[in-house]
Amino acid sequence: MAELNGKVALVTGGGRGLGEAICRNLAGAGAVVLAGDVRDDLVEQVVGSIRGNGGRAESLRLDVTDEEGASDAIERIVGRHGRLDVLVNNAGIDLTVSVDQLSVADWDRILAVNLRGPFLMSKLALAKMRGQGGGQIVNIVSTAAKRAWANASAYHASKWGLLGLSHALHVEARPLKIKVTAVVAGGMRTPFLLDRFPDLDPGVLQDPANVAETVRFVLSQPDETVIPEVLVLPMRESSWP
Repeated sequence: MAELNGKVALVTGGGRGLGEAICRNLAGAGAVVLAGDVRDDLVEQVVGSIRGNGGRAESLRLDVTDEEGASDAIERIVGRHGRLDVLVNNAGIDLTVSVDQLSVADWDRILAVNLRGPFLMSKLALAKMRGQGGGQIVNIVSTAAKRAWANASAYHASKWGLLGLSHALHVEARPLKIKVTAVVAGGMRTPFLLDRFPDLDPGVLQDPANVAETVRFVLSQPDETVIPEVLVLPMRESSWP
């Protein structure tokens, strides 16, 4: 397995939930973690905790829908650390309403974070990774990219699109020694679900730390191996057969 020690890794949506779990896992593996989020307070708490446990981490206010701000963030990372080895596109939002209740503004907002954001961040990262001779991009997808349920049309559209984007990037990036992987995650015990669905049984969900471990596994593959897509489900997953 490849070593992650010293690798510079940017995780979007790193302030809580799966993003926080990924930051903690990669820091535990020795990576230098840049935890990016629109919530300064949350991401600073995560970084403080990682540092308190001996890990290397920095907080970064990052809005993945802001092209200029995202570009500045990438430039600051490379300027400070000399490179960007890993990008994890994890930031995501949703709104649980029917199509007839979903406003055009909310549609645009969800796709801007969930699909345009990973495109923008990947585009910026690829330019740096190409120049340094390689790197890795992990896109956090969802079982929402495999099947559909009611009241999540924008989320489904964004995640189906992200899965397609991830595979397209995989094809384009391989000749550049850049690996791109879609991690298709089933339901997790995170605020993303539990805050919106308080009646949801946590027992049917998986610990986000388990999905974070899968991200680490993907990033730890030997140089000659790439995993384009991996599906990670809780044992009692109800959104996938």
